[in-house]
Amino acid sequence: MTADPTTGPAADPATDPSGAPSSAPVLRVDRLSVRFRMGGGQYVEAVTGATFTLAAGECLALVGESGCGKSVLASALLGLLPGNAETAGSARLADGLDVLAADERTLARTVRGRRIGLVPQSPAAHLTPVRAIRSHLEETVRELAGRAAGRGRAALRARAEAAAGRAAFPATHLDRHPHELSGGLAQRAATALALIGDAPLLLADEPTTGLDRDLVHRTVDELRAHTREAGRALLMITHDLAAAERIADTVAVMYAGRIVEIAPAEAFFGAPGPRHPYARGLLDALPERAFTPVPGAPPELGALPPGCAFAARCARADAICRTQRPPLAEGVACHHA
Repeated sequence: MTADPTTGPAADPATDPSGAPSSAPVLRVDRLSVRFRMGGGQYVEAVTGATFTLAAGECLALVGESGCGKSVLASALLGLLPGNAETAGSARLADGLDVLAADERTLARTVRGRRIGLVPQSPAAHLTPVRAIRSHLEETVRELAGRAAGRGRAALRARAEAAAGRAAFPATHLDRHPHELSGGLAQRAATALALIGDAPLLLADEPTTGLDRDLVHRTVDELRAHTREAGRALLMITHDLAAAERIADTVAVMYAGRIVEIAPAEAFFGAPGPRHPYARGLLDALPERAFTPVPGAPPELGALPPGCAFAARCARADAICRTQRPPLAEGVACHHA
C-alpha cells in the first residue's frame, strides 16, 4: 500500500501499491511533491506526496481531471519543471538514480530518451514543421544510439526505418512533414521517436488527446504491446478512463494534486469498483455507464480547503471531511471508504 507523507509511513520498499511483492521496480516514486513560488512568499502545491512503484511490463494509468497535477508530476520525472518549482521526495529508477536530485547534465545525457522515453501530448506540436519524419528519426538515432546505430548513412537509415516499423509508422510516409500527417500518424511518429533509445520506462502524457475512438484504441494497443513485448514500464497520464481501462494494470486517481485512490485496474473497473467518491464519479460520468457528470468544480490548487479537497462536491461529506485531510490508507484517501 501507499501512504500519505503527512500522516503515515512511507510505502514498504518490498511491496507495490497493491501490496504484492515487487522486485527491482523500473520506477519508485516516494512522497513526490511539487510546489511553485508565486511571489510575495506565496506557494501553490501542485503535487503532494505522490507514492507508487512501476515494474517492468506494467502499465500504470494516472487519471484525473485537467489541472489536477498529472502533467506536473510527469514534468518532474523528466526534470522539465520551470525555474520557480520546488520538489521534495524522490523518484528513483531501477539503477537507483533519483531523477529529482539529478543535475541537468545527467538528465539530458543519460535520462531523457535513454532511460525515460516520452510520448508527448499533441505530438504534431513537438515535431519540427520544416523537417521530414525521416530526418527526425535519424537525428534521434544519431543522438541516442550513437555508435550502436552503426557507421554510415545506410546504417542510420536502417535504424530509423526499424524504429518507424516498431511504431507501425508506414515507410511510405517517412519523407512527409508533420503537417502532412493525420493525428494518428503523428502519434505513431512520436511513439517511434520515444522507442529509439530503448528506454526501460515510457511516459505517455495524454497520448490520445484529439484522436477519434478507433485511433485511441489503436494507440493504446500499440503502447501496451511495446510495454509487454520489450519488458518496459509504461506510465500513461490521461483523463480518458476508457483508454485507461483498455491499457492499465494499475490505476492511480489524482485529485487536487494528491493521489486519492490506487488500485488494480481489474478491481477498479470491475468489481468491487472504485472506493473513493471522486473515482466513482469519474466512472459514472462515462457515456457507457451512468453518463452523470461529477457535480461542481475542483478547488484552486492555491486555495485548498483544510480537510478533504473533494468535500464540497461529495454527497457523503460531513464535519470530519471538512476539517481533516484523509490519509491514503489501504489504497484510498477517504474517511468513509
